[in-house]
Amino acid sequence: MEHLNRIELRGRVGTIRTNEVNGSKVANFSVVTEYLYKTRDGNAVSETTWFNVTAWENKSMPDFGSIVKGMPVYVAGRMRTSKYTTAEGEEKQFYEILANKLRYLTEDPAEIS
Repeated sequence: MEHLNRIELRGRVGTIRTNEVNGSKVANFSVVTEYLYKTRDGNAVSETTWFNVTAWENKSMPDFGSIVKGMPVYVAGRMRTSKYTTAEGEEKQFYEILANKLRYLTEDPAEIS
């Protein structure tokens, strides 16, 4: 049986931080997605979800210096879970998307292929 860990997102950039680690650039940013649906009563509902994304510089990635808050992006990659303990001794779990594909979008959804 083949295991699969793949996620694709299309949303807008929230916070953005770029760093250099061992000579390679890395971008850590958040992406917000919105899922719109109607209840049985016909009321419109918007479900908002935030994702943490980590993207390492390579030839298939765009220039990280161009990422700005609010810009539409397409992200593809895999999800990773990390655990850590806070200074107060509380154990926390952190989810992030490790991007292997990042595209800056216009408002045209047909742009993704």
